[in-house]
Amino acid sequence: MSVADRIELRRGDITKLVVDAIVNAANSSLLGGGGVDGAIHRAAGPGLALECRMLNGCKTGQAKITGGHKLQVKHVIHTVGPVWNGGNHGEPALLAACYANSFRLAAEHGLRTIAFPAISCGIYRYPIEQATEIAMAETLKFLSVNDLPEKVTFVAFSDEIFQAYSTRLPA
Repeated sequence: MSVADRIELRRGDITKLVVDAIVNAANSSLLGGGGVDGAIHRAAGPGLALECRMLNGCKTGQAKITGGHKLQVKHVIHTVGPVWNGGNHGEPALLAACYANSFRLAAEHGLRTIAFPAISCGIYRYPIEQATEIAMAETLKFLSVNDLPEKVTFVAFSDEIFQAYSTRLPA
């Protein structure tokens, strides 16, 4: 199977997917918030917040893993994306690290399928075109040298994000 065959794009709600892991675009407390973070915490139930409390937060660019609780996934990988401040404060490297560290955790835990939201594209205001370019570049880099995960799904909540990803999918 080619690397391109291992990547798919879907429009919808990441909390409804049946995959091994979904990635949460979390805040540094890991205790829930707005956007996809809040949606994941609400769908997973209070057990997720309890487990996250034991992780003592997460730094920007890093990732931590928990169980899926009431979600239809085995795991949630929480990563803290950078807040956009013009692009001259290390934001591209930090966003790339979110994907690299999430992939590393997925591979370490033997996860075959993983789904990502558009990290940092909501209230953190990362420009969608730049964010999706980084997401795809990191995905292609990781998949080209790793067998796991076998399938990566990008989940777009909006038409704008769906369109940005669709122009970057490998042929």
